[in-house]
Parts: sequence; structure tokens; C-alpha cells
Amino acid sequence: MADRGLAVSVFLALRLGRPLFLEGEAGVGKTSLAGAVASALGADLIRLQCYEGLDISHAVYEWDYARQLLELRILDAAGALTREDARRELYSDAFLIKRPLLQAIDPSRSRPAVLLIDEVDRADEEFEGYLLELLAEFQVTIPELGTVRAKEPPLVVLTSNRTREVHDALKRRCLYQWIEYPSFEKEVAIVRERVPRASARLADQVTTLVQRLRKEELYKVPGVSETLDWVAALVALDRGALDRDAVEDTIGVVLKAKEDLEALRGERLTALLERA
Repeated sequence: MADRGLAVSVFLALRLGRPLFLEGEAGVGKTSLAGAVASALGADLIRLQCYEGLDISHAVYEWDYARQLLELRILDAAGALTREDARRELYSDAFLIKRPLLQAIDPSRSRPAVLLIDEVDRADEEFEGYLLELLAEFQVTIPELGTVRAKEPPLVVLTSNRTREVHDALKRRCLYQWIEYPSFEKEVAIVRERVPRASARLADQVTTLVQRLRKEELYKVPGVSETLDWVAALVALDRGALDRDAVEDTIGVVLKAKEDLEALRGERLTALLERA
């Protein structure tokens, strides 16, 4: 359920062949957008989850050294091989482990791809530099094989939760979109779409309470994903509406920090519930 600004950004990313860089608070739907676009296009969703220390062997490719060693022994047992023959046999596509970035630009792909580079702000700056080259040419050079170039470049979606500032050089190569927390009406619509078994009253109450929680001084503000999880949990408990007991039993579904639980339990949470 995208607003017009986000829909236009996705359209332009497709039409212009530019990556789409999404920023926003955790849980507002940045990752879900890539899945929704892939589903709408009938494309494969290829996800690279970024983390500190991510390197080429986990993001792009690596060789299956164990299989190469086994193959070398088989070839050696079968008869003498020249060095060139062994190299040609061992450094072939059969022994290449394709990681997400290489999978997305693989020229042998039969379906289009949406490449999700999730939480790029968690990766190191050196990896950002590598992405600049990849996103500029949609090609990867493998010394033993040569250059692999995409026949049809994937739609690239990068997300960031702003745990650190991503370099401007990467942002300049992308279309940019900031995703806000949704309005009450939009969030209720999302809840009813994703948790259809929930009563209208429960969907309204939970959404109202979560939106009020976002205005509190919390260590971790709940996102739309927490709203959906909370409604689903209450439906699983056969709850048709919120009450104090239901909130006390399930508050850990929406608040994920000890400090927030301690700060909101008791009269403060009761007051929020009554207003909801």
C-alpha cells in the first residue's frame, strides 16, 4: 500500500534503470517494498543482508574449494593432466558459488530479478565502494573466468536504518525516498489486509495504541511490523478487542526493550490504553 510519492519513485527506478535508496525508521516497510515489487513484476527477489565485516566471498562469489580438491584428485587418478587442462576444469561455472550480487547479474537468468541490499548502513565503507562499481556497470570481474555482465540489469533496492551515514557517492547513483510511519488510516488498512481475521475494532484499537506509543520517549519505537505482530498475537488468543489484561499479556510483542517495558507498565500504560 504505497502512497503516490513512493509509487512514482519505484516507477522511475524501473523506467530509468536506477537503484532506489530507501531510508526510514525500522519497521516501516522498506524491506517489504522490494518483495511487493518482485511479486508484482513476476521477478525473483534476491536479498543481500548486510552486516559489519561483509566481504566479496559472502556478497559476490567464492570458489567451492572442497569440490575443486576432490575433482583434482579424480582427474589426477584418471590420468596425467596438463596444468592448463586442470585449470580449465577446476575454474568453471560448476565450481562457482554465486552469492546474491552475482546471482542478480547472472546473464544466464531466465527471469528478471529484484536485488534487495538490506541495511546497507551496517556494512563497512569498503563494501560501499565495491557497490559503486557494481551499480555503475552491473558487471563483476572474476579473475579466473573473466567479466560477468548482466543481460538485463536487476531493479536494485537499497535500504538503510541510518545507524550510520551512507556515503554521498552511493546516494548520488540512486533515486532517494524517505518512508515515514504511515497515517492511522493507512496503517489500519495494512492491518486489515495482512491480518484479515482481526475484528475491525481490534485493528483500530491496536493501531491507535501503537501510534500513541510512537509519541512516547522509547528506546525502540514500534514499527508497522510490530503492529501486525501484535494484532496477529491477539487474534491467536481469540481477542476481539483490547483490554488491560490483553495488553499486559502481549506487550512484549510490540515493545522489544527492557527499559521500555519497565517505563510503560502500570498506570502509564493504562492511561494510554484508555485513550486508545
